Parts: sequence; structure tokens; C-alpha cells
Amino acid sequence: MGRINKAGWGVLALGLGCGELRKDSEQTTVSAGSMSASSADSGSDEADGSTTEVAPSSSSDGGVKLDVGAGGTENMTADEGGDQDGCDKVDFLFIVDNSGSMSEEQDSLISAFPQFIGTIQDTLDEAQDYHVMVLDTDAFVYEGCLALCAFPIPPDNPNPICLIAPEYECGSDPLECEDVLGAGVTHPRGAQSSNADCEFASGMRWMDSAEPDLAGAFSCAARVGTGSTLDPEKPMEAMVAASTASTPAFACNEGFFRDDAILVVTFVTDEDDAANDGSGGTVAGWREALIAAKNGDENAVVVLGLFGDGDMPGAICTSFDSQTGNGAEPSPRLREFTESWGDRGIAGSICAPSYDEFFEQAVGVIDTTCDEFEPPAG
Repeated sequence: MGRINKAGWGVLALGLGCGELRKDSEQTTVSAGSMSASSADSGSDEADGSTTEVAPSSSSDGGVKLDVGAGGTENMTADEGGDQDGCDKVDFLFIVDNSGSMSEEQDSLISAFPQFIGTIQDTLDEAQDYHVMVLDTDAFVYEGCLALCAFPIPPDNPNPICLIAPEYECGSDPLECEDVLGAGVTHPRGAQSSNADCEFASGMRWMDSAEPDLAGAFSCAARVGTGSTLDPEKPMEAMVAASTASTPAFACNEGFFRDDAILVVTFVTDEDDAANDGSGGTVAGWREALIAAKNGDENAVVVLGLFGDGDMPGAICTSFDSQTGNGAEPSPRLREFTESWGDRGIAGSICAPSYDEFFEQAVGVIDTTCDEFEPPAG
């Protein structure tokens, strides 16, 4: 799985806590109360629903069509007597782990995206309208790396664990929202990232269906790199921050969440978001935050999770190896979160050789969710 740079800079970076591969942490977590958009249950994290597990595949032929704009009464306006139920907008939120072991997993996600979004584009016809936003799992990618500015970058090691790209000058302040957990990624920085300004056509922190090269823009944003300075990473905390109206992240992401769109959340990580050192809050609180973002409509949310499956029958992942970055942690808490959405939650193995089949099945779930969606009045 993750390719690790083992040059001498790795020793210094590990000492600084920058882009390291440890899965244990002494980080202070956010309190549970701050992680829910409502007064979520702070008790057991048991799930009520069952999730669909997707087997790995190296390729996929086509996809399931979404029944939007398909003709008949679906295309009629209310004045023409058509039924207004069903969606014509989809908001896609991707949360991508940027820890030191995630390089190949980011490659797999980026490789799968064109076919996934191409199926959406081909089948939604003229009615389609979507937003796409990428989050990473720490707030300040290069904060811990600033200490390296006092040391010259070895000329024979162009990609140290904490990479200071030519576009970023040591000692400069972060760009607006760049140091906010849950803000959409527009300029990934650090080791094995795109290290580029993605320049979305929307002018916002998210892409939309008018993006001239959506696959290229997504590749730029989703290659968040492996230089995380936060250990462990906090994918669910990033998700909650992004979707909760009172947070700085929500303000940074202005316009992404739409009341009349369904929400599809995809998270990709090789470690569990554990209760003792990961994101604050509970599975119930995370769930309530997304439901609140959809004005109380839990049926407007689809959750797709790619994470470690070593604790499941037929597992693909081996145990995580902190020296090589291979394998992945079992993720019972993230699985519980995914399963809490019942049929609208799909779990897949982050260690699968291809994510194509996972996303192909996701289109079918999005189809059903879209068909059953009832847009809010007004």
C-alpha cells in the first residue's frame, strides 16, 4: 500500500511529528459535545442498520443509470402536472486521509473517479447538477514542517516527508481557510501531494458540474499527499466541521451544501477514527450532524466508506505495518458509522486493488436515494 520515503529526513520529521506513520497518539481530542450539530446521544455507538459490503474488482463495465430527467412526468414542471419528488442535484463530499501511508490509496481513488463521475454525467442528462468537494484529515498540513525551514533540503532527496514546495515559502502565513479543519481543499501541499493551486472554475472551495475538466480538478484536490501533521487523523471531525452551519469550516465552504440536493459522503482512510484518540463525539453524534445538514431528512444522505477490513471474514487488508505503511487498521467505529445508514451505507476495503466496483454499486444506491428524495417546500 503506502510508499514511504525512508531518506534521512524521515528521522527528523518523525521527531517533529510531521507526516509520521504512528497509529498511536497523545493528541488531545475535541470534546464530544462539540462534535454534534444537536444534543446527540453520548452513550453506545451501536448501529441499527446493515451495510452492503463490496467485493474487490480490478475493472468495471459501465454503471447503473440514475433515474433523473428520464422523460415522461419526471421532466414535467409542477405547472405541467409533473411529480416534483426526486432529486436533480447531488452534493459529493470526499474525506481523504493524508497520513504518511496513504499514497497508493489516493492513487486508487483518483483512478476510480473518472468512471464514477462519468456514469453520473452520462445518465443524469440535462437535469444533473452537482457539487464536489474534497477534505483532508488535518487542519494545518505544514505547521509542524515549518521547523524544517531552518534546515537545507538535501539535493539528493527532492521529496522529504515534509516537503516545502517551491510554491510555498518558509515562514509565510497559510492562505485563507487553509488552516481550518473541514475546509475544502483547493491547494494541496506537502509530500506526495499535487502541490498545485487547483483553480476550480466555480471560484469556490468546491467543484461543480460546469468544471471544464472535472476529473483533472478532482485529481488535483484529492492528491492531498502524505504530509499530515496531525496524528491520528480526524476524518469524522473534518466531516462534522464541514457540515455544521456554526463552524468556520462551513463558512469557508459557502454554497456547497444545498437544501434541495441529496448528500453523498465518501471517506477513505487506512486507520479507524477511534474514540480514545480520534475525532471527538460519538457515532450517533456524527450521524446527527449529517442529518441536521439535510434539515432532518436522513433519507437524503448516502455514506460510502473505504477503510480497513482486517477484522471481517474474507478480509483483504493485512495488519498495518508502521515501518512500511502496508496494510490497514481494522475500523470497527467507522464501520459502525457506515452501517448506521442501513441500505444507504456501503462499506468497501481500502486495500482492494481497484475501487471501480465499489463506486459502481454506489451509483445504484444514489439512484434509489435520488428517486425517493422529497425536496423541501419552497
